[in-house]
Amino acid sequence: MTRPAAGQAWDAAGYAANAGFVPALGTTVLERLAPQPGEAILDIGCGDGVLTARIAEAGATVTGLEPDPSLAAAAGARGIAVLQQDAHDQVEAGPFDAVFSNAALHWMRRPEVVLGNIHAALRPGGRVVVEQGGFGNVAAVLVALNASLEAAGEGARTGNPWDFPTPALQRDRLERAGFTEIDVALVPRPTPLPTGLRGWLQTFGAPLMEGLAPTVRESVIADCERRLAPVLQDETGNWVADYVRLRFEARRPA
Repeated sequence: MTRPAAGQAWDAAGYAANAGFVPALGTTVLERLAPQPGEAILDIGCGDGVLTARIAEAGATVTGLEPDPSLAAAAGARGIAVLQQDAHDQVEAGPFDAVFSNAALHWMRRPEVVLGNIHAALRPGGRVVVEQGGFGNVAAVLVALNASLEAAGEGARTGNPWDFPTPALQRDRLERAGFTEIDVALVPRPTPLPTGLRGWLQTFGAPLMEGLAPTVRESVIADCERRLAPVLQDETGNWVADYVRLRFEARRPA
């Protein structure tokens, strides 16, 4: 099994503490899924299963897909059936009436392969409903972090470790994967960070700080906070990240 993710390892406890806002803000895309009793639904990148459990509460038969052992165990502890595998690999379970994903697809570096696997996992007429990072997501954070890395003598990291597509690019990918009835939109969503920029960087910034000595890592984080405070910290001291989400729905033809 291959795992061509963006160089990220997870810790379920740290994720819950620093990134609990991710499933909390997934209500909008969950409402678009509108799970029905008896439906078979696959949740790709289910994480610790917070949103997956809500799908089950609607009466659907839900299966999570999560490659990280720590997060898969946390989801399993909620009573969720979890496939511990990467979405770049073919899903043997199914077919499913719907495939759902929140804040996961942007970690997957071969999106065409993932979309093809989603198409194959759906029954004819089945739907996919996704929210992920979109074009411009955390742009200020990326610019500041690269500047801080350069200032520390580490050099800027070339390229974006995540996949943040434009609507036009994602529509083209979906069409080439065989989907129809495509609805895709870019949605700016300034996002409060409950544990600040530091918590966000510690949880999500590993692909850009890989290999740094602990003291250098600390100095980079502190410098990044200094650079971003004037634009991402409000008058009460709370941090708000410049999130831009890509939401899309599509169907496998009947």
